[in-house]
Amino acid sequence: MKTLGNILWHIPFLGFVNAILVYLLGLLLTATVIAAPIGLGLMEFGKFLFAPFGHAMVSKSELNVEQNKAWKTYSTIVMIIYFPFGLILCILAIFQVVGLFITLIGIPPALVVAKSLGTYLNPVNKKCVHQAVRDELDKRKAQVEIDKNLR
Repeated sequence: MKTLGNILWHIPFLGFVNAILVYLLGLLLTATVIAAPIGLGLMEFGKFLFAPFGHAMVSKSELNVEQNKAWKTYSTIVMIIYFPFGLILCILAIFQVVGLFITLIGIPPALVVAKSLGTYLNPVNKKCVHQAVRDELDKRKAQVEIDKNLR
């Protein structure tokens, strides 16, 4: 089913074009060095868009990835500056989701774009992982919540 979803994403809806453009934009922003946190996030998002069914975008903090405090602070500042642009991209993506949901065959690509709304808004410190990793993170988070409520 994931393969069929990826094929539908790429063939009739040209998802590979979107993936290439996002990846190249991320590469360009990373080359400027000033917008490197956004560029790295967009490059991860581009990797996600190449195979969106079976992958997910997660925050590096959820993966317990240690980061340099200076880099994390700089990333936060850049994220605040990027926020208006991310909000505009997010609103445009919502219109795209609504437009894709009109047709029956457009529902799987609409789900990809809907899954991506958080990354459009904030691509900083995000990582593309397999869906199994995302599911395991959700299970662990649920187990912590269960343990907290049982005490």
